Amino acid sequence: MTAFADLGLSESTLQALQDVGYEKPSPIQEQAIPPLLNGADIIGQAQTGSGKTAAFGLPILEHVDPDEKEVQALVLTPTRELCIQVTQALRTYGARKGVAVVAVFGGAPIRTQQSQLHDGGQVVVGTVGRVLDLMGRGSLVLSSCRFVVLDEADEMLDLGFLEDVETILKNTPNGRQTALFSATMPPPIRALADRYLYHPEVIKVKSQFLTVDTVEQFSLQTKANEKADTLVDVLAAEKPDQAIVFTRTKIRADQLFRKLRDRGMNVKALHGDMSQGQRDGVMLSFKGGRVPILVATDVAARGLDISTVTHVVNFDVPVSPDVYVHRIGRTGRVGRSGRAITFVEPRQTRELAAIEKHVGQAITPWEAGAHTKPAPIEERPRRHSKPQLSRNGDEPYAKLIAAGGRADGVEVSDLVHAVTHEAGVDGEAVRDVKVLERFSVLSVPASEADRIVDAVQSLRLAPARLSAA
Repeated sequence: MTAFADLGLSESTLQALQDVGYEKPSPIQEQAIPPLLNGADIIGQAQTGSGKTAAFGLPILEHVDPDEKEVQALVLTPTRELCIQVTQALRTYGARKGVAVVAVFGGAPIRTQQSQLHDGGQVVVGTVGRVLDLMGRGSLVLSSCRFVVLDEADEMLDLGFLEDVETILKNTPNGRQTALFSATMPPPIRALADRYLYHPEVIKVKSQFLTVDTVEQFSLQTKANEKADTLVDVLAAEKPDQAIVFTRTKIRADQLFRKLRDRGMNVKALHGDMSQGQRDGVMLSFKGGRVPILVATDVAARGLDISTVTHVVNFDVPVSPDVYVHRIGRTGRVGRSGRAITFVEPRQTRELAAIEKHVGQAITPWEAGAHTKPAPIEERPRRHSKPQLSRNGDEPYAKLIAAGGRADGVEVSDLVHAVTHEAGVDGEAVRDVKVLERFSVLSVPASEADRIVDAVQSLRLAPARLSAA
């Protein structure tokens, strides 16, 4: 059995691993750490939760000199949630060596991050947009950056960041060492690797196959024009505590969200065209159990760990068997059972066969009434969406103040989205929205002000009533 001590790590790093209770390396760590320590570029294909942060983080910390003030390593992440997670891990691993790790991401004051960079950070972990912003302001200089990691590159592709990623890479030294990690390898990611990595070693860690004991898997043959109606029937029959419905495209996610909402369902959408503030609001509602159905693109599958999800529905067949495994892994968490139902159009039988071969089992056809509900958390009544309230234009208005402004990355659309989606108020009823440096103001119908405040109080962007207009 391989131990961390066999991988060529220094004593201080081994002590740091002992501090956090790591006993033996995961497969991706065992395969990626030695070549990274030897200076090779790598492409690592591994799922979230495989231990890849330590796989690239430990070699970074071995190479970094804590006595040099310049930025020596950059880790690019697609979302601020992942940025924070990676930063916390690297700070833990590098604590004994005294390496400074700085996190830079949108939605937080840029001046604070500029100050942290000025004070010296050998390792920077950042989201693509904020890294570019800081580079443009001259606050982040990468001329001494010897190590670059692209973490979850396929999600960067889904969010439309690849062009910006290339801009950042062009501003790092040609002799840098580069590691690219991605759960899947679509052609644009492969092309990026061909352009910016030098003779990379390819490491592919097989997905841990899910068993029927954890997730019951079903397929359902349906015609393309009948899928939305079929979904309504399936959700009515399954009565999920919480379900994620996956679509291939952002447009399809929006269309399906509207159809389900119009059928009276309490549903939210999550995809890459939404602002970070909008995504935060949706995730808070879903994680808090206030929304039972989430319609999402694969961007939502990255790092999404919500133990109350009982069902995954693949409204569109996933683009690859790897993506299928990643999607259905969003249910059956923490020892609970889950159910995954995949809609298959007549022309997609080949894709289904490829999935069955990948998971090593036949997928059972779904039939209404021929199943049992997954291990319940508790029986909950079906929830319905809030009514959209129309306005006559003559009623009195009240001002609300939100604890967040430009410095926090808040946009007008975030405020309107919070009120319309959480409180069910018609968007035309939200007036005079102003985003200032530290807070924001907006006007809403006075008769609805208290209810709106109650509805959005759990969001990170939480307005509090000021006065009647």
